[in-house]
Amino acid sequence: MDRFAFLFATGLARGAVFALFALSLVLIWRAARIINFAQGAMALVATYLAFAVTGLTGSYLAGLVAGILGGAAIGFVVERGVMRRASHASPLTGVIIAIGLVMVLQSLLGILAGSAYRPMPAPFDQSPIFFAGVPLLSPYDLFVLVVALGVMGLLAVLFTRTSLGLQLRASAFAPEVSQMLGVRVNRMVTIGWMLSAAVAALAAMLLIPTELGLNPHSTDVLFVYAFTVAVVGGLDSPVGALLGGLVVGVLMTVVTGYLGSTIAPIGVLVLLLIVLLVRPGGVFSLREARTA
Repeated sequence: MDRFAFLFATGLARGAVFALFALSLVLIWRAARIINFAQGAMALVATYLAFAVTGLTGSYLAGLVAGILGGAAIGFVVERGVMRRASHASPLTGVIIAIGLVMVLQSLLGILAGSAYRPMPAPFDQSPIFFAGVPLLSPYDLFVLVVALGVMGLLAVLFTRTSLGLQLRASAFAPEVSQMLGVRVNRMVTIGWMLSAAVAALAAMLLIPTELGLNPHSTDVLFVYAFTVAVVGGLDSPVGALLGGLVVGVLMTVVTGYLGSTIAPIGVLVLLLIVLLVRPGGVFSLREARTA
C-alpha cells in the first residue's frame, strides 16, 4: 500500500506536467486549428536557453523566467515568420511545416550544443518526504505540482475573466464574426502561439530535471504523452487536458512501478485506442458547442 501511495503521488506530479504540455497543444489548436508537432522542439530550444541563463547567473528562477519568455518569443517567430506565410489550402500544410521545423531545430541544437545528455539539476531535493511513515512527494515534485496547477488556474482566469481571454476565445470560435466586431484576429492568433509556446516551455523545464537530462531529443517522449493526453481529453477541452494528464501520469507511473518501464507506453497506447474507438473526439470534446 505504501508503494502504491508513493507511485500515485509521484504520478500526479508527472501527470500535471503532461497536462500542462497538453494544454499548450489545446491552446494552439483552438487558436489556429493546427496540431503543432514542433511544440516539443520549440519548448526544447527555450529549455536550452533556460539552462544557459541558469549557468551564467547561478539562479534557477532567472533561467525559468528566461525560458518562459524565450518560449513566447519562439512562438512569435514561428507564427509570424513561418505559419502565417504558409498556404491554408490544405490542413496538412501546417503539419508538414511543423514536422520540418522539428528536424531543423533538433539538428541546430545538435550542432550547437552537441548530442550528449547534460544534467539539468532540480532546484529542490528529489528525495521523497515521509508522511506517517509513507513516502510521498519529494519537495521538487510538490513544486512541480503547485506550479503546474497554478499556471492552469491562471490560464482559466485569463480565458474566463479578462477581455483578452474573451477576444482569444472569440477569435478561435468565430474568426469572421470577431473580425467584423473589431477584434484583431491575426493578433489574437499570434498571442495564442506565444502563450502556447511559453506554457510548453514551462512544462519541458519542469520535467527534464527528473529525466536523464538535456539533449536535442529530451522532449520527444513528453510530446508523445502530451499529445495522447490532448486526444484523450479532447483537443477543444482545457478541462480534458487537465484530467487526461493526471490520469495518464498516474497510469504510467503505477504501471512502471509494478510492471517495468517497457510496459508503461503500452498501457498509454491501450488507453488511447479505447478512447478513439469509444469516443473519437475525446472524453471531454466540445463537438456540440463547436462544429467548425
